[in-house]
Amino acid sequence: MKLIFLYGLPATGKFTIGEELARSTGYKLFHYYLAVDPFLPIFDFGSQPFVDLRETMWLAVIERAAMNHIPGLIFTFLPEYTVRPQFITNLIELAARNHIEILAIELTCPLEEVKRRLNTPTRRRFQKLDSIELFEALHDTGALSSFPMPKPELSLDTSLISPSEAAQRIAELWTTHLDYEDKEL
Repeated sequence: MKLIFLYGLPATGKFTIGEELARSTGYKLFHYYLAVDPFLPIFDFGSQPFVDLRETMWLAVIERAAMNHIPGLIFTFLPEYTVRPQFITNLIELAARNHIEILAIELTCPLEEVKRRLNTPTRRRFQKLDSIELFEALHDTGALSSFPMPKPELSLDTSLISPSEAAQRIAELWTTHLDYEDKEL
């Protein structure tokens, strides 16, 4: 299975680009909030049961997709303070056990643009961070980038390109990445 791992700060376009990429590749979109929103009515964000269940769900879905021969999955991710740093190690180990190829893509955006995007109606569809004040507080304390991420194959400033252009560049990189691997075999 191919796993396109999109990560970045809130409002950098992970979900929007993930939707575009899903349309153009046929891959399934498994976004961050699919394993956040179901648990919030029961557990406080960041509580131990919430963290355990969310990370278990993320890993279980990715593993089951590979076991069921889903050709590709797009996973959006925010490395924030309630995610345990070992999650990335666990994901990489799971990928190795299940023959999952990971393509890490970092999405960036100037902070002023992030703040402009925070309070938009599309963010309210899920329980996404939409407060500039809370974003600033979390960002200033390092809570939104609390551990190292995998080195990206590609880093895109989403303020400079449209979501469809970003998806196209990621798809092209993935195709090049696969062609290169095939030639090495």
